[in-house]
Amino acid sequence: MSSAIINSVAYDHQGKRLCPVELDQARAYLQAHPEAFLWIGLHEPDADLLGTVQTQFNLHELAVEDALCAHQRPKIEAYGDSRFIVIHTAERDGSRIVFGETHLFLGTNFLISIRHGPSHTYANMRQRVEARPKQLAHGPSYPLYAILDFIVDNYVPIVEDFKQTLQQLEKDIFLPQYKRGTIKRLYELKRELITLRLASSPLQDIAQELSHGQDEFIHASIQPYFRDIADHCTRINEAIDALNELLSSAIQVNLSLVTVKQNEVVKKLAGWAALLALPTLVTSVYGMNFKFMPELDMHYAYPVVVSLTALACLRLHGTLKKAGWM
Repeated sequence: MSSAIINSVAYDHQGKRLCPVELDQARAYLQAHPEAFLWIGLHEPDADLLGTVQTQFNLHELAVEDALCAHQRPKIEAYGDSRFIVIHTAERDGSRIVFGETHLFLGTNFLISIRHGPSHTYANMRQRVEARPKQLAHGPSYPLYAILDFIVDNYVPIVEDFKQTLQQLEKDIFLPQYKRGTIKRLYELKRELITLRLASSPLQDIAQELSHGQDEFIHASIQPYFRDIADHCTRINEAIDALNELLSSAIQVNLSLVTVKQNEVVKKLAGWAALLALPTLVTSVYGMNFKFMPELDMHYAYPVVVSLTALACLRLHGTLKKAGWM
């Protein structure tokens, strides 16, 4: 079995796991067992493997082409007797959020999931689904719900991490010392948040379409489960929008505080420049080498001029300090 094939398992009409099925024998198995359905999990398959999948399940070539190139927007499309769904996944990698894609082919008797990029494995989720044969007996629509629900559930801790990170950055904003890394991290956080919004927003529309549509691939008893996903997406999107507004405000506050601090520095420099200008003005008068300056012949002229200049500087210093320029 190829390393890209994670699982290829058949289930009967009672939701019980039957046996693994070779991918190139999928069509023959379904013809021999019309009441069974296949749930196949692939991870970054190559063109040859997807060609086999296309042949066995009669998938549309455009959908297969999209599934091979993992740069698709989240969407749901109908291709004859199958549906093609693209979902963006998200997970934390250290202090960053990384995004991947999951492509899904849904038919009346098969579900094919294709993972691209960073994504949690669906192995544990599959075990939980297999532990509920009553729901699994409704066919591939319940595993489809389980995958979408698993992806949405992974959004929730990421949003919580965003909240905690933002709270810490808000504290850093009001520190006396300016940190260049703070504004950089705020920008990165906003970019990740927007990317997450672009991933979760279409998923809400997809879930609503699956819950309200008259689609033969979605069992009527499973449709309420998709409404639950849509509700979760609504709450996540609202939280993301609120965080996005807070991030925008935090960025503006950070820039405003930096501007205020710069103005304070400029004011202090201007105040000291004024203090230096006063004695410079006085001493420059005596640097013009005029012959007839009465005070030049006075015995106490020098200490008097120095004293008056110092008093003027002290008076100016007091005025500037009172005005907040010193």
